[in-house]
Amino acid sequence: MTNKLSAGLAALASLGTSPALAAQPVDWQMGFQPAATDIMEQIRSFENYTLWFIVPITLFVLALLVYAMVKFRASANPTPSKTSHNSLIEVIWTLGPVVILLALAIPSFNLLTAQYSPPEADYTVKATGYQWYWGYEYQTENEVSFDSLMLQEADRVAAGKEDVAAYPRLLAVDNEFVVPVGKTVRLLVTAADVLHAFAMPAFGVKMDAVPGRLNETWFKAEVEGMYYGQCSELCGKDHAYMPIAIRVVSQEQFDAWLTAAADDVEAANRNLVAAIEADAKSVDVAANDQN
Repeated sequence: MTNKLSAGLAALASLGTSPALAAQPVDWQMGFQPAATDIMEQIRSFENYTLWFIVPITLFVLALLVYAMVKFRASANPTPSKTSHNSLIEVIWTLGPVVILLALAIPSFNLLTAQYSPPEADYTVKATGYQWYWGYEYQTENEVSFDSLMLQEADRVAAGKEDVAAYPRLLAVDNEFVVPVGKTVRLLVTAADVLHAFAMPAFGVKMDAVPGRLNETWFKAEVEGMYYGQCSELCGKDHAYMPIAIRVVSQEQFDAWLTAAADDVEAANRNLVAAIEADAKSVDVAANDQN
């Protein structure tokens, strides 16, 4: 599993030279986004595993349908059989699905156990869904809370987010949810008005946000970068404009951001973006010097 995750992270990093291009939807995408957590890698593995059952079953049923249509059509079989019982067939179509379900149940139970058995949390963050944006509260020594709204096109220049590839339309936000890489984040999810759902595809996270109820999930991002998701529960007329953006940074960058965000979240975000861009330029310069 670790080797698969490493391969997935390598593919993730290859999507762009900037960490901001880590994981987002792409044109003509048919599969999942590259996995950024071990849980998501397990989900991808389970999906591939189930295809080994789904494809043969689908082809087998299709073959039976074609056979029945050809073999027992009225012109070729004018006198239908009156057979109503076959013990062998009944045993096969009873035991066959049972064996298949057992083969699917065991790995699915292992996955569910991993999803609902989180390690000890390094950080706890509460995410509250509103119509139509998210609010975040960091339960840390330095109290940090802010709202995260979809970035308006007119605000790109002021926010320093002109790069549409890194900050895509309808997915970029004004204030990202910032977490450190390699740390377990306990996420408390609720809503203040109607049903919402917190979903981050690259993390394998999807949790309903229910008014008056506190649901819990977790994630541990293994690579730095920007990750995009959306509210995944119909919540009103602006449901499509309620994105989720999580920025995964180094521990040092996160500590600096958390300290600054206690006084001014927007200024902390600008400083964080500047630091990330400076690091990216340093890496590019070093790579060019080696070449």
